[in-house]
Amino acid sequence: MKTVYDFTVKDRNGNDVSLSEYRGKVLLIVNTATGCGFTPHYEPLEAMYKELRDKGFEILDFPSNQFANQAPGSDDEIHQFCTLKFGTDFPQFAKIDVNGETADPLFAFLATEKPFESFGKGLKNAALNKFAGMNNKKFGEKAYIKWNFTKFLIDREGRVVARFEPTVDMDEVKKAVEAAL
Repeated sequence: MKTVYDFTVKDRNGNDVSLSEYRGKVLLIVNTATGCGFTPHYEPLEAMYKELRDKGFEILDFPSNQFANQAPGSDDEIHQFCTLKFGTDFPQFAKIDVNGETADPLFAFLATEKPFESFGKGLKNAALNKFAGMNNKKFGEKAYIKWNFTKFLIDREGRVVARFEPTVDMDEVKKAVEAAL
């Protein structure tokens, strides 16, 4: 059975990183963007990381510019923005594609394990669903991720156990992380 430990990704300096380095930890893998309406998620993510990392928790941050060009900067510019504005200390990897023919295999795997269900109910969620649908038409069946700040919870065995769309309250995400720990 395939797990996240079978994947290798690039750090923000272009070096290979085997996700097997995170074996035995609870992971939250997130695709991010610095110019998105959900960018403030960095704040509760960092707070959760500071509180729970000593219990075996890691957040893995993967910037992506595939959603309305909301992460246009270089890896260094994105990293500087995140550390200066939000004080992020969790690992940030190289900017990647999460959809289409050039999608990083990790995100194709994550989304296949836990496919998109919905953004939820309400006017804001309906608007995001419409906008995301227009953005993702170009990716067809390979529109794995619907928007920035989609989060995947990985258990200590490397299995994908939950998917949280960006519209899910961060308190709910934190409860799921704590339960996995």
